[in-house]
Amino acid sequence: MNCLFCSIQQKRIIDETNHFFIIRDAFPISTGHTLIISKQHILSFFDVSQEEQVDLLKALGIAKKGLDHAQRVDGYNIGINDGVAAGQTVQHLHVHLIPRYLGDQTDPRGGIRRIFPHKANYWATDESNS
Repeated sequence: MNCLFCSIQQKRIIDETNHFFIIRDAFPISTGHTLIISKQHILSFFDVSQEEQVDLLKALGIAKKGLDHAQRVDGYNIGINDGVAAGQTVQHLHVHLIPRYLGDQTDPRGGIRRIFPHKANYWATDESNS
């Protein structure tokens, strides 16, 4: 098997739990962009056991605490691209923990909804429906 996440170098691992390890993203979209990666080669979040789900949340908390300690973070986006149609490029379960900073976007409202920009601004008044 030729999986990028199955061959992560030990020196990249900043912390770990029983089922997951934590690294900084090699191509960060914000300062501190972190990945929580399954130690087993699992494709989908929906394939993990209940025990692994609990451990994933623990790893997410550890990663957040580390970022909170290292820098001033104003918010977070947490995301899983699950499947090719959802944009998953490495076919190995991983969670993105993306620190957000006030002013990093002119208008951050809508958050992950912006993957479909024309649907992101749901709070705006649609005058055609008035």
